Amino acid sequence: METPALPYKLATLCDLRDDKGRILLLHRLRAPNQGLCSPIGGKLEMSTGESPAQCAQREIREEAGLEIPLSRLHLMGLISEQAFEGKGHWLLFYYRVLGAVELEPHDMDEGRLEWHAPEELDSLKLPETDRKVIWPLVRRHEATGPDGRPGFFAVHVDCRGDEMTWSVEEQFDPPAHPRADLTGLI
Repeated sequence: METPALPYKLATLCDLRDDKGRILLLHRLRAPNQGLCSPIGGKLEMSTGESPAQCAQREIREEAGLEIPLSRLHLMGLISEQAFEGKGHWLLFYYRVLGAVELEPHDMDEGRLEWHAPEELDSLKLPETDRKVIWPLVRRHEATGPDGRPGFFAVHVDCRGDEMTWSVEEQFDPPAHPRADLTGLI
């Protein structure tokens, strides 16, 4: 299948959890994924040389009003989407915020932020890539304990044609032991 010449976009998805293990999702009012639920995130400010982690930090601050230090951001996944909606290719950096965060559900310009138990994901309106690819990989690579770090996955999603296909290009299980405390070094 021929790949169309489309622009490439770089963005982050940010997975925040509360002390009950619930996931913070944005019920989107705008494209892309209007009317669907997805993690908060957004496009890198490439003109300023922003890093993916800095983008995640900024998006969390802008959308959730939370200041999260870079040391709490764990790169859990890389998702490449080829010809998403026939409009562009995406490279998404999926960050898990380590530790619980506190936030009241609220409305914002892009939609409503709400907490959802992981078992609710199957009944929510989600983007196809999230439902079929991202959330199953996130579940597969969850941390093994409360202080553990998640594993890692890299997946390529081909959105050309009638049916989306994907292949996991690399993955690492969660470490068996928590990472050493690097506070002050990162």
